Amino acid sequence: MSNPVEGKKRGHWGSKVEFLLAVAGNVVGIGNVWRFPYLCYKNGGGAFLVPYLVFMVTCAVPLFLLETTVGQYTQEGGVTCWRKMCPLVEGIGYSALLILLYSCVTYMLILAWALLYLVFSFSSQLPWASCNNDWNTDHCIDISTRNKTFAWTNQMNATSAATEFWERRVLAISGGIEEIGSIRWDLMLCLIAIWIICYFCIWKGVKWCISLCIIYCNVWLEAGIQILFSYSLGVGTLTVLGSYNTYNNNCYKDCLWLCLLNSGTSIVAGFAVFSVLGFMAHEQGVPIAEVAESSPGLAFIAYPQAVAMMPLPQLWSICFFVMLILLGLDTEFVAMEVVMTSIIDMFPTVMRRPGRRELFLLLFSIMCFFFQLIMVTEAGMYVFQMFDYFACNGASILFLCVFETVALGWIFGAEQVCGIVKDMTGVHPNPFFKICWLYLTPLVLLGSFICYLVEYQPLTFNRWYVYPAWAYVLGWVLSISSILPVPGWALYKLGTGTGNFRQVGHLSFLGFIIMIIRQYRESLSKCETFRCID
Repeated sequence: MSNPVEGKKRGHWGSKVEFLLAVAGNVVGIGNVWRFPYLCYKNGGGAFLVPYLVFMVTCAVPLFLLETTVGQYTQEGGVTCWRKMCPLVEGIGYSALLILLYSCVTYMLILAWALLYLVFSFSSQLPWASCNNDWNTDHCIDISTRNKTFAWTNQMNATSAATEFWERRVLAISGGIEEIGSIRWDLMLCLIAIWIICYFCIWKGVKWCISLCIIYCNVWLEAGIQILFSYSLGVGTLTVLGSYNTYNNNCYKDCLWLCLLNSGTSIVAGFAVFSVLGFMAHEQGVPIAEVAESSPGLAFIAYPQAVAMMPLPQLWSICFFVMLILLGLDTEFVAMEVVMTSIIDMFPTVMRRPGRRELFLLLFSIMCFFFQLIMVTEAGMYVFQMFDYFACNGASILFLCVFETVALGWIFGAEQVCGIVKDMTGVHPNPFFKICWLYLTPLVLLGSFICYLVEYQPLTFNRWYVYPAWAYVLGWVLSISSILPVPGWALYKLGTGTGNFRQVGHLSFLGFIIMIIRQYRESLSKCETFRCID
């Protein structure tokens, strides 16, 4: 791909393979390995696949195609694309950018943890495989040998060596978020190393990155949120990646195959994870529920524990954490590239000058690193979990996706989107996509958003630690901050317009929305070709 930062030309992918690899590297990430299998187990195994497939068909695939189409059509980033498609909801781009910034901060810490584990994997004996270390307690149980099974199943308050290594050695976790403690220097060095790797892999451009509803409401919610995260929907990632395609690239076919790849990878990973958890449960003589962990616990407790029980544990540990780092780096590269591209497209005359991109990326990385320092303290895990739960939560993504489908399906027009796909690819999309963009996708997502708020549970850590009140307030501020730009920008545009805001002040909310849709679609009807918004 030609370098988009040289001169004023933005550039394109060098070939279709580059686009496919970039998207595949982004959507196939750590979540496929640790989040999907755990949710599948937690929510009944095969029963979880029913809502997962429903959300995939009605929401994920239509949104995947919609966002990629927008990027390829406008040739713009996650913010400026809305200036061409639907200026009234440009706030969606700003909200998505903010969520990506929060995600970059939390995701890098996960990679730092994985790198630290990788370093320890070169030890003569894996440090989480025994209880002979200075961080272990009297309650530690070494389950890497079979003759310890009886002790494990009969000792009260027993903790595995892998759990104690994670909580007492890696995190050195304090008693609460208010007890900040000292910086974990080895973890900070790993974080610096990860930022350096990401910086030099991104600084020359995107090409370098490629190396049953009422009864089971919670099940449906978790399935929907998981698939939105897994497909990288709502945050502008697909829009940016699609924007580097040539105008006539067949994004329709590409999207269908990439969606199949993502969901297929999750299901295959589920089989692999369940075999590991079943092996551990059998070896320990305990139910599988006692060895199944979610998110970081699965990657940094359950998996290392299983590896310690295998022949040649160091080899398998190295392979696992190298895989984890590579999966995470792919996703992180794309997330940072999306942030860079979106901001560069907002200020093209300034940011596309020689050297500006590299300088901005350096400043961005340094700022994120210093912000992350609190996450490598003894209270870092509490801060990480708060960001993961509030700042990068499913409610924000659901909210953005609802407005995205309403803006493109109703304001811009689903029929016009279908015409764009036909004009670019030569293939008219299946009528089912139009039905989804108009009705199914926004209704399913809106219902999920409402249920998410109704089913809200206060954040806790390890099922016993309750955060202080100020932490919950801060968490909700983070959550709301990624939603406010949408209505805020719309009100700003109306307030600085030609009197529309004052004229509709007496109307109901529904009437207001209908009037905006009519006005915008009337303006679009004046265009004679699909390229009119250029």
